[in-house]
Amino acid sequence: MAKTVIFKFGGASVKDAAGVKNLADILRNRLRKKLIIVISAMGKTTNALENLLGDKLANKDFSLNSSILKTYHLEICKELFPENHLIFPKVENYFVLLNQELQKPISPSNYDEYYDRVICFGELLATQIVMEYLCLQEILVVWKDARELIQTDSSFRFAKVDWGKTKKRCQAQLLPILDQFPVVTQGFIGADQKGRTTTLGREGSDFTAAILAASLDAASVTIWKDVPGILNADPKKFSDTQLFEELEYKQAAEMTYYGASVIHPKTIKPLANLKIPLFVKSFLAPEASGTKIHENSRAHQIPTIILKENQVLVSFKVKDFTFIEESHIHQVYDQLQKLKLRVNMLQIAAISISIVIDSQLFKLENLIKSLQDSFEIRYNENLQLLTILHPNEKVISAQLEGFESLLEQSTRNTYQVVRRSKLS
Repeated sequence: MAKTVIFKFGGASVKDAAGVKNLADILRNRLRKKLIIVISAMGKTTNALENLLGDKLANKDFSLNSSILKTYHLEICKELFPENHLIFPKVENYFVLLNQELQKPISPSNYDEYYDRVICFGELLATQIVMEYLCLQEILVVWKDARELIQTDSSFRFAKVDWGKTKKRCQAQLLPILDQFPVVTQGFIGADQKGRTTTLGREGSDFTAAILAASLDAASVTIWKDVPGILNADPKKFSDTQLFEELEYKQAAEMTYYGASVIHPKTIKPLANLKIPLFVKSFLAPEASGTKIHENSRAHQIPTIILKENQVLVSFKVKDFTFIEESHIHQVYDQLQKLKLRVNMLQIAAISISIVIDSQLFKLENLIKSLQDSFEIRYNENLQLLTILHPNEKVISAQLEGFESLLEQSTRNTYQVVRRSKLS
C-alpha cells in the first residue's frame, strides 16, 4: 500500500497569483491521492498581522492596515477567480472575524493567547484561496482545519504537541479522505484540549509537515522554498554559497539548532526517529534535485554560516561579588523557562552569566523584573549572533571585518560571536 507524501509550501511560494498558479503546476505534475499539502500564510501576511497586534497594543487605529491586508488577498483572488466566485465572500468573512478578535481587550498578560487567535488568520486565508483555486483547475482537494488534527498544550505561541492524541486524530480523520483525495491544510497552527487556537513557534509550518508525516508514517516530506535547497549560508545575506545535495539528519539538526532558517528547528527529530526522508526543493526550479536529508548521508566539513538577527545580550552579575554557582544558573534558567525564552548562547564568568536571546515583546522586561533583586542586570539590543560550523581562520576573519565583537566563544567544530556593526 502506498504511503502518504507531505508537501509544504512556504509564504514566498504563494505571495501572489503567479505563485499560486505555479503551485498548481507543481502539484499537477506530481498529483496523487495520498498527498497532504501544508500551506503557510501568503507572503508577509504574518508580519502584517503582527503589526496589527502592535497597533492594538499601542491603542492605535488598526482598521487601515487591516483593510490593506484584506485588499492584498482580494487582489490575488481577482487574478485567480471569476468575479462571482465564492472565495470573495469567504475572504471578506475572515476579515470580519479578524476584526472582531481585534476588538477584544489585549494586555501583556494575555498577549500570547491573543497573538495565536489573531495570527492564525494568515494560514486560514491562504489555504482557502489555494484550495479553491486548485478545485477551479480541476485538481480536486479537500480542505482540513489543522486545529482539528494537531492537539497541543496551552503554551500559546510555543505550543507543545500531544503526539498520542495528534496521531489518533490524523489517522482517524485523514486516512479515509486520503484514499480518495489530496488534503490541503495549514501549517503553524493547532489547538489545545479546550479547542483554543495555538501556534507552534514562528515559521512552524515545516514542523507541521513533520508532525503529520510522523503521525501517518509518511513516505517523505518535501519543503518547497525559494532557494535551490539547503546551502552553507543564506544566499540573501552571503555570496558564494554552496548547495548540500545530501545531509545527514544529525548535521541538519545541528544547523537548525543554531538558527539556520531554511528549516524549523523541531522538524528533523520526528522524521529522523522514523527514518522519513526530508527533501528541500525550489518551487522556482521544481525539476532540480534540491537537498535530501536522510540517514545514510556522509557528514560534510564545509564551513557553514548561520546569522540570527535582532538578538539581545543580557548579563547577570552577582551583587555581592561571590562566584557564580549552580544555584545562580538554575535561578536564571527557571525564569527563562517560565517566559518560554530559548538561550541561543551562554557564557559563564567568575561573577556573571551572559546569555543571548531572541528579542520578544515584553519578555526582556519581565525577565529583568523577575531577577533584578538577585543580580545587577545589563543588556544590549539589536545585535547579531553569528555561528560558523566547521570554521577556519579565513572565514572567521572575513565575518568579523567591519563589526565589533561583544561576546565570543569557540570549540573544535563551532565558532560563535555576538556582533554589531561598527557603523551603528
